[in-house]
Amino acid sequence: MNIETVSPKRKLWQIIFISPSEPRLRAGWRLGGQLFFMSILLVLISPLTAISIRTLKIDTNGLNGMVISQLLSLLAMTGSIFLARTWLDKRSFSGLGMQLSPRALLDVLAGIAFCVPMMGLIFAIELGLGWTHFDGMAWNSDPLPVVLGGLASNLFLFLLVGWNEELFSRGYQLQTLESGLNTFWAVLISASVFGLLHLGNPGASWTSTLGILLAGIFLALPYIWTRQLWISIGLHIGWNFCEGTIFGFPVSGLDTFRLVRHTVNGPVIWTGGGFGPEAGLLVIPGLMLGTLLVYMYARSSFRSKIQ
Repeated sequence: MNIETVSPKRKLWQIIFISPSEPRLRAGWRLGGQLFFMSILLVLISPLTAISIRTLKIDTNGLNGMVISQLLSLLAMTGSIFLARTWLDKRSFSGLGMQLSPRALLDVLAGIAFCVPMMGLIFAIELGLGWTHFDGMAWNSDPLPVVLGGLASNLFLFLLVGWNEELFSRGYQLQTLESGLNTFWAVLISASVFGLLHLGNPGASWTSTLGILLAGIFLALPYIWTRQLWISIGLHIGWNFCEGTIFGFPVSGLDTFRLVRHTVNGPVIWTGGGFGPEAGLLVIPGLMLGTLLVYMYARSSFRSKIQ
C-alpha cells in the first residue's frame, strides 16, 4: 500500500485526525484507540480476576496463574480489537484475516505441525554439537497422568497465547500500520514492538529482543502471503508448545512442563541459554526452515497471493 496523501483542501483538524482516503481516523489514532479500549477493559476485569486468584489461592507465577493471565488478556484483547474494528476502523472483525472457512482449521494445524521440524532441527544441532545433554523423557520420572496433564494444560495455555499475541501483533497492529504506511514498515514496526513487549520476561536481553523481532517478521509472512491469520496463529501455538513442552527448551525465559528432559550447556550466544532458542543464533536456521515450509504450503493454497 502507498502512504496516504493529504489533500490541500482539507482543514487542519482533518489533516491531523481523519484519513485522506475515507471518513475514518488515521492509523495512529486507531492504534491509540485500541490500546485505550484495552486499558478500560483491563480495569473492569482485573478486580474480578484478583478475587478469583485469592479465593482459589492460585500461584500467579505458576501454570494456573499464567492461564488466568491469558484468559484476562483474551477478554481484553479480543474485546478491544472488536470495538476498535467496529467503531474506529469501520471494518469487520473477520476482516483482520479471521474468516471462518473449511481451510481455517487446516491452516492452524499446518502452522503447528511446521514447528515440529523447526524446533527438532535446533534440538538436533545442539545435541549433535554436544551443547545439550539428554537426561530422559518425562515418563521416566513422572506418572502417565501427570505427563498427559502437563501436555494438555500447556497446550491450552499456548492456544490462548497464540490467539492473543497474533490477534494483537499480526492482526490489529500490523494491519492498521499497513493501512497508514506500507507493508514493509508495518511488518518491521509491529515486529519491533513484539520484541520489545518480551523485554520483561526472565533473562531478556538485546539478543533475545532481536531474536523475537526476527520471529515476528517470520510470523508476519503467512499473513502477507495469504491475507489470513490462521497460519500465523498456528505457528505461534506450535512454536511455544514444541519449544517448551515437547523439546524442553525455556519459552522466552519461562519454564514449562517438558516432555524431553535435557540440560543445555553450550555457548549462550548460540543456544540462548536460560531464555531459550529465541535468544541464540540457532534460531536462524529454525526460522529459515519454517519460512521454506510456510512458503511451500502457502504457494499450494488456493488463497495464496504468491506468484
